[in-house]
Amino acid sequence: MKKVLTTVLAGAFTAVSSFAVAESHGDFKPAVIYDMGGKFDKSFNEGVYAGIKKFQDETGVEVMEFEVTNEAQRQQAMEKMVQRGATVVLGVGFAQADAISAVAAANPDVNFSIIDVSWLDHPNLRQYAFKEEEGSYLVGVAAAMASETGTVGFVGGMDIPLIRAFACGYEQGVKATKDDAKVLQNMTGTTPAAWNDPTKGSELTQAQIDRGADVVFQAAGGTGVGVIQAAADAGKLAIGVDSNQNYMAPGNVLTSMLKRVDVAAYETMKDAMSGDFETGVRLLGVAEGGVGWALDEYNADLITPEMKSAIDQAAAKITAGEIKVHDYRSDNTCKM
Repeated sequence: MKKVLTTVLAGAFTAVSSFAVAESHGDFKPAVIYDMGGKFDKSFNEGVYAGIKKFQDETGVEVMEFEVTNEAQRQQAMEKMVQRGATVVLGVGFAQADAISAVAAANPDVNFSIIDVSWLDHPNLRQYAFKEEEGSYLVGVAAAMASETGTVGFVGGMDIPLIRAFACGYEQGVKATKDDAKVLQNMTGTTPAAWNDPTKGSELTQAQIDRGADVVFQAAGGTGVGVIQAAADAGKLAIGVDSNQNYMAPGNVLTSMLKRVDVAAYETMKDAMSGDFETGVRLLGVAEGGVGWALDEYNADLITPEMKSAIDQAAAKITAGEIKVHDYRSDNTCKM
């Protein structure tokens, strides 16, 4: 279920940043750099956009924005925003790490924030990282219980450790629920183009369906649109990712694994505007409300009381530390 972030891991923050604090809204100039796929990708970028839009609607403050279409634009766009007077710049996605690191180092009086990065070290940088494996575990429980064939699928976007973490968490949730279940996995590609190839996503999904999968979880950005459509066309179930995608094929989207990048974007802008911009790393999982699953009018008929109870119990055990979901990124292996 959707939750508002109210807590962060202890010790995850450094002291409050004292620079680039706007004395008035007129002095405050926020900016966001969306990554490949654009702000209306119906997934990761659009989740960020939802947080930005909420901020703009509430405050009336315009957020400068740029949508990256090639890799060279990332650093150029950030530098351009600083030149235009940006007091805080939000980078969207791990692929912007090198660019934001360089620009933050060169502009110590500007605040920066980035989503899906936790390894940089700058006194003017906030970083958001998520325990995607925990949210994926929860939808794995749902997939295993909904499957009639005992075979489920996963379609990832670009083959990187982050997406392997989604796949691994999902498989753990499936296997913990039905140890004899089969999990089919495919990645779309090895370049950023893998995030925006719905045709390939559809083909991979159909191939998994042909092998018996009747529930397919996608973590593929814009490519996931093809996954959901292919599952719906075949009368099977899909699982959305990042944003709540249940509405995209009502009756055929079992649920969506929520990754609250909207909250990260909203928090970044609100804190920077108020002068409460803390730097450091925020690591958000089930316990912090950073990841979860979606239940609404579009999938209510698909989620049985038994299924909801099992998912809620798994979430409670993860929060209590009774279930420890292995993170693929910790050792590049998927341990059950």
